[in-house]
Amino acid sequence: MDTAELIKKVRRIEIKTKGLSKQIFSGEYQSAFKGRGMSFSEVRGYHYGDDVRNIDWNVTARTGEPHIKTFEEERELTVMLLVDISRSSFFGTVSQMKNELITEICAVLAFSATTNNDKVGLLLFSDRIEKFIPPKKGKSHILRIIRELLETEPEGKGTDLGVALDYFNNMVKKRSICFLLSDFLTTGYERPLAVAARRHDLIGMHLYDPRERELPDMGLVYAHDAESGKHSWLDTGSKRIRRHYAERYAEQQEYFRNAFRKSRADVMSIETTDDYVREMRRFFESRSR
Repeated sequence: MDTAELIKKVRRIEIKTKGLSKQIFSGEYQSAFKGRGMSFSEVRGYHYGDDVRNIDWNVTARTGEPHIKTFEEERELTVMLLVDISRSSFFGTVSQMKNELITEICAVLAFSATTNNDKVGLLLFSDRIEKFIPPKKGKSHILRIIRELLETEPEGKGTDLGVALDYFNNMVKKRSICFLLSDFLTTGYERPLAVAARRHDLIGMHLYDPRERELPDMGLVYAHDAESGKHSWLDTGSKRIRRHYAERYAEQQEYFRNAFRKSRADVMSIETTDDYVREMRRFFESRSR
């Protein structure tokens, strides 16, 4: 993709998603993701009924009068986008590819966060860490995130969610809102997922194409596995093959939902044919309640 084409794509996504974030998601975002921490505000004289655990003993000893520390909710949040850009994300059979849907959703989330004066960071991964952009504020930073989502070509071919979550756990110490966007066509990430869910407000966003869930009967098809690189003839007319295909997908999704349920982290699923605006709004409203 040349520079001129990239700028056009970034601009097109900015116009579409920035409007959505302002008109639709600003209120829902603020309600769904409130400040989770408390920061020190001031020291004042003790009043009857104040929590004695908040007494500032140094000031009390110095003045001879009891004083307490007061705190206020931290409104500024950090939003981290952990995005699977493995080869399987470059797949779509109906309206758009999964990576195109992921880019739009990330842009909506990023603009919603920046409207709320929150920081946004990005971690791109495949079976390795492809790129890490530390959290920052500002429109230019959001546009950089969109550019990286559009432009970054993965060096790895496979998917390793465990590697991504381990890296995230080591790099981001402050509690954040973490959106993990993937097709979750893999297993083996339960332990680092549990660690991330304890430290952060973690949401798994499952993006999938309808052909991944069910293989249509199209006769003999020459298939290519983007992650393994293997080519083979596939008899989609065989009920046994179609059943095996559907069962494998169901097993991976069952692992995904069980892992998140055990970690007490939220999940949502969006098909490439879905109205992602409706699905995200429904999710935000559900969290607000």
